[in-house]
Amino acid sequence: MPRFKLTIEYDGTGLAGWQRQDGSLSVQECLEEAVFRFAAEHVAVVGAGRTDAGVHALGQVAHFDLARDVAPDRVMAAINFHLRPQPIVVLRAEPAVADFHARFSATARHYLYRILNRRAPPTLDRDRVWWLPGDLDAEAMAAAAAVLHGRHDFTTFRASACQARSPVKTLDRLAVRREGDEIRVEASARSFLHNQVRAMVGSLKLVGEGKWRKADLAQALAAQDRSAGGPTAPAAGLYLVRVDYGSAANQRSNISE
Repeated sequence: MPRFKLTIEYDGTGLAGWQRQDGSLSVQECLEEAVFRFAAEHVAVVGAGRTDAGVHALGQVAHFDLARDVAPDRVMAAINFHLRPQPIVVLRAEPAVADFHARFSATARHYLYRILNRRAPPTLDRDRVWWLPGDLDAEAMAAAAAVLHGRHDFTTFRASACQARSPVKTLDRLAVRREGDEIRVEASARSFLHNQVRAMVGSLKLVGEGKWRKADLAQALAAQDRSAGGPTAPAAGLYLVRVDYGSAANQRSNISE
């Protein structure tokens, strides 16, 4: 039974997030329905990251199995045809080893959070950025972000509904930079807690506004209490940019991770 690896781009506006759920349209449901329409097979499309409602993806990764062999280019073209008019597209379809797993084989996930920091509201980027019209100090935010690097208990930045077995994660990168009117926060780790990136961005916002200092962020992290952290940033500004895997020989699932 051939396994396919998909790289997917989508605008999460108006969608219920990645995971299939009753009563709301999700990215996973759209993909599974598209596969059924061209292959007449009910498949489970498994994603690398369960993005929330309103979160976007530039490089989400998923896998699924078919009962028959089909050329990857045909898989991509057929799925994209049947996805219309949903704001979802398959960028690449590739054959994968039998035990490749989009979620458990991943070695790193990379997220981008976009803040539009100007007085005028967004037009073209509406529902794709967090609009904050007040002045933000991006340099202070970048300096404070350093306290979150490394391996920590991230309970302060964890949603109450998070199902991860442990709040301990290793944050490999958290960078903040200004590009004109936009402040970009980039976060990389093997895996994240539910809402971790958005909660960290919400706390960094307080630093940018001058309400917190670097020491306050460190104190919030040490508290291991969600109420000690800043607000959860809106979903609209968050993008799953890329998911990394090892070589083809090493893309085997690791359920213990």
